[in-house]
Amino acid sequence: MRLLALIIIVIPGLIAVLGVKLMRDALFGEFFFLFFHSIIQFIFGLFIFLAGLAFIGGFILHRDRKRNLTKGRFSRNRKD
Repeated sequence: MRLLALIIIVIPGLIAVLGVKLMRDALFGEFFFLFFHSIIQFIFGLFIFLAGLAFIGGFILHRDRKRNLTKGRFSRNRKD
């Protein structure tokens, strides 16, 4: 079970790293073979970086909610 959780975290982490690499390469003018303009490459890199980061954050929040570690701040049944 822990191996599955590790794989679930590693794959979006690698996708986020690829996004950072695409953004860095766009800033320095090195193009990936799929993109024809640096702006498009940078925006795509930013998008997959944010998607990978959001997935990892959501995974950690879900795990913490399940273990009651959020102290009510991020609980689903919160009543203000």
